[in-house]
Amino acid sequence: MSVETITSILEFWFGTDQDDAKAAAQQSKLWWSKDTAVDQTISDRFQESTLAAANGELDIWAATPRGLLALILLTDQFPRNMYRGLSTSFAFDPLALQWSLIGLDHGFDQALRPIERVFLYLPLEHSENIAHQERSVALYEQLLRDVPTAEEKTFAGFVQFAIRHRDIVARFGRFPHRNAILGRETTEEERAFLQTAGSSF
Repeated sequence: MSVETITSILEFWFGTDQDDAKAAAQQSKLWWSKDTAVDQTISDRFQESTLAAANGELDIWAATPRGLLALILLTDQFPRNMYRGLSTSFAFDPLALQWSLIGLDHGFDQALRPIERVFLYLPLEHSENIAHQERSVALYEQLLRDVPTAEEKTFAGFVQFAIRHRDIVARFGRFPHRNAILGRETTEEERAFLQTAGSSF
């Protein structure tokens, strides 16, 4: 195995179609489906790069918008595939969140395509901090206002997911569906909530 490049990571995740709505449609199965074959592919190809990012070996990438986005994918998205069902799947979240906040501080999101901005913001949506959740919703709402009318349907969905995440953290202070994986005790209210549709992501 070897460390991937910024370009190879972004092309794997976003494909090569420059139309954001088409890219979202073509890549949605990769992004959102639970598929053991996909998980294994990501593990085989990107685990070394994720560990390199976590060890600070790729910090230079954070100097550019696309490099920073690649770091976020390596630490926010790929661990959820590589370590699905394990606490390790969330172990890289603080690093991804740090890079997301740095990117926002530098205005890097404005240099990215709208579909790329979705994933720069996602560490905020994955945070169990309500301030991050509120900022996540605001960013996705702004993103929806920024896209062409023809793409509004695609990006409206991202707003709705952000709101759902925010509302759960506002209610419980955390994501109850992570409790079992993280060894946290589940309250009776959380247990009842976990029996409802849409309680997990």
